[in-house]
Amino acid sequence: MKNIRRVVLRDGFPARSAAAVFVAAALVLAGCAGGSASPGTASPTEAPSTDSAFTFNADELTAAFEKSAAEMLVPGAVMLIRTPDGDVESAYGVTEWAGSTPVTMEDHIRIGSNTKTWTGTVILQLVEEGAIALEDPVSMYRPDVPNGDNITIEQLLNMRSGLFNYTTTLELNTALDVTPERVWDPEELVRMGLAEPPYFAPGAGYEYSNTNTVLLGLIAEDLDGKPLNEIFEQRLFAPLGLTETSYPAVTDTSIPKPYSHGYMFSNNVDTMTQPSLSEDDLAAAAAGELLPTDHTNDNASWTSAAGMGISTASDLATWVEALGGGGLLSNEMQQKRMESFQPNDGGAYGWAIAEMGSFFGHIGSLPGYNSFMGYDPETDITVVVWTNLAPGADGRPPAADLARLLIETMYGM
Repeated sequence: MKNIRRVVLRDGFPARSAAAVFVAAALVLAGCAGGSASPGTASPTEAPSTDSAFTFNADELTAAFEKSAAEMLVPGAVMLIRTPDGDVESAYGVTEWAGSTPVTMEDHIRIGSNTKTWTGTVILQLVEEGAIALEDPVSMYRPDVPNGDNITIEQLLNMRSGLFNYTTTLELNTALDVTPERVWDPEELVRMGLAEPPYFAPGAGYEYSNTNTVLLGLIAEDLDGKPLNEIFEQRLFAPLGLTETSYPAVTDTSIPKPYSHGYMFSNNVDTMTQPSLSEDDLAAAAAGELLPTDHTNDNASWTSAAGMGISTASDLATWVEALGGGGLLSNEMQQKRMESFQPNDGGAYGWAIAEMGSFFGHIGSLPGYNSFMGYDPETDITVVVWTNLAPGADGRPPAADLARLLIETMYGM
């Protein structure tokens, strides 16, 4: 903890709920290999009236965070809350199961689907440069996409293309369990998704699909004439000073030091139908008799442009503030992005960005790691949480649940 013990803000509240609609399943677990990404979220909660002030005690907030992390059997977790009056930080637990190295605020983790916001931002920059248009059919850039004449670039960004999510296939999940070291080419990931029937006609619905973002990553590389790691570095990381953020090569399974290991109790195939352990296994896990498996050095190339990023809590906070507040797009494009949200079963999703109550950002999950990043432009509050267990033993997304706890506590819900 630093700089702050108690925060009082008197600028009012957004009229909508602050913590309310977390896209818990559709975002949190869609980044995972398992097919447990069916919509399902907490019910909306009304925020206090706009003429209210709110206060919270930093020590009580930290205690609630650490208590909840322990109850979820999370070996390690980080929270970073930035407010106009200072920051609240907590690095809880250890970097390895039953280990002794404390988690630090500087630890690197795999950020899963938060990477999608990078890919989407690059596409919008290319739109501003005239290299591509939101209304362009994907067939202009990828003639291999079935019905591509009727799927627009915008529909890839806002998850309304109808293209099947390759990460929910038994083929991929089996491979991840049997050969976690396998190197995946993004083209074979796309083929896997395109081989399955679409969910619906283009624009007729919403379905979170990693196939959309992998396609956008390939299109960005073709248009910019560079690999994604260079595109991200030059267009995003360097301008924002994100020196602890990276997009590794597909053959690189390392994480920059310091880093936290990532754990999962079940396996990918089992989580397709049941993300939670059985009651007996839950009891065994709580008693320390059932141990999770270490997925730290699994090859994350199966996520490609949809989830292969690595970062720290501080860099994620800086990034999500630019994502929701502007800085990498023109004012006009930023405004259009913030007006791009369309409702879905769990909240609202726009151009590679989620609206979660009054917070804007994303959630990322893959075996071993769960992370939440959100920025509320009306109160200028940023919340970042990550855990080194995902999914939780009971199937919950630990970081998203911890973030919801923090926001509900701060906003007096």
